[in-house]
Amino acid sequence: MTTPHDEFSVESVYAELLGRAPENKMEPRLAPLFRAMDVLGEPNKAFPIIHVTGTNGKTSTARMIESGLMAHGLRTGRYTSPHLTRVTERISIDGAPVSDETFVRIWDEIHPYLLIVDAELQAVGETRLTYFECLTILAFAVFADEPVDVAVLEVGLGGITDATNVGDGQVAVITPISLDHTELLGDTTGAIAVEKAGIIKEGAFLVSSAQPVDAAQVLLERAREKNARYCFEGVEFGVESRAIAVGGQLLTLRGLAGRYPEILLPLHGEHQAENAAVALAALEAFFGNGEKELSLDLVQEGFRNATSPGRLEVLRTSPTIVVDAAHNPAGIQASAAALQEAFAFSKLVVVLGILQEKDAEEILRTLKESYGGEAGEICLTQSKSPRAIPAAELAEMAVELGWPEDDVHIAEKLDEAIEWAVERAESNNDLAGGVLITGSITVVGEARILLGRPGEREGA
Repeated sequence: MTTPHDEFSVESVYAELLGRAPENKMEPRLAPLFRAMDVLGEPNKAFPIIHVTGTNGKTSTARMIESGLMAHGLRTGRYTSPHLTRVTERISIDGAPVSDETFVRIWDEIHPYLLIVDAELQAVGETRLTYFECLTILAFAVFADEPVDVAVLEVGLGGITDATNVGDGQVAVITPISLDHTELLGDTTGAIAVEKAGIIKEGAFLVSSAQPVDAAQVLLERAREKNARYCFEGVEFGVESRAIAVGGQLLTLRGLAGRYPEILLPLHGEHQAENAAVALAALEAFFGNGEKELSLDLVQEGFRNATSPGRLEVLRTSPTIVVDAAHNPAGIQASAAALQEAFAFSKLVVVLGILQEKDAEEILRTLKESYGGEAGEICLTQSKSPRAIPAAELAEMAVELGWPEDDVHIAEKLDEAIEWAVERAESNNDLAGGVLITGSITVVGEARILLGRPGEREGA
């Protein structure tokens, strides 16, 4: 008799996933997901859901919500994407990546059913289940098997037809909406909001960040159509005050049902304080429909324990090396403000890699404008992803946008890029120089491995 481990391993499962339609080729459909849920006994209905979408801040907000739920003693499942180093990071139980054994065992159990759905799709000329669809089905199955008390699900792309939308979130969280994936979602924030608003279900509770006017109007109308309660940052809740603290910031948050002072958040930047306010409102909506004040001690505990790897994360000192997965112009702007607020670098050297589906020119332009003269030198590189824009192509764009040729360096290999950046940051015995590694999450993930982040492993 064979065991699941005889046939599958995390590496073999990941190889099969990679053989399917890739993550940037998501199918705008839900029928195959509902079919999979049906044959698996509807794991999507086995637990309450807090559903998170938006353009920026989704993962950080999801992780803060998760930490708050855990502080209240609940067993949590969290599904986020993409991963930094290993695919198991996407499916977390109580804040930690699902164990290899569980990942493989549940895949072994659901695999025959995925093949049934694949065959049905191919019989009518449709693409078989994609990479992201399979992972989403696996996440639901894992959470039902554990079982979890509540799942926090991060949308992969958009909302209406995203694979995660087979779950009915009793709380729908929408982080700031800006222009990204415009070829798929629309070229205005209002049009993108139509897609994001798809996660607001009948009778749910909408918790939204402050939004552009056109996006806010779309969300408001959708909430009313669905008889959903709603609240917006800056109106019903928000950040009352914030101050820089060692390793992060000290906040006073105004929630839906109470005021919460002395919240230590070990994350940098005004944008993370705003994400915290959204996470708090989501917790109040979940626990008491926005009408019950939460225990200050538990709220403080939840935020104190919150982490967000790869988001303004310090990996080394002397010189300080910071990684930040800012992969669109709005993300670059937010991280620039946070970096300048939290770190007093006399000189900043930037290492940048971007994926093909992103607006590389606008990212480079925003990077230059956001840092002004502080980011004098930049090293263009590329991750191992086949979707990475060649470093030389990025360098050409940078020069065209006004970077002096002498300040632009090319290093196709990330380790060489980091080595060069460290040397430049330390030049002239400058002890206050810093290195920022940013752009695609694949670059940040590889940097964390190269710099020996504890507990990280390369591969699946």
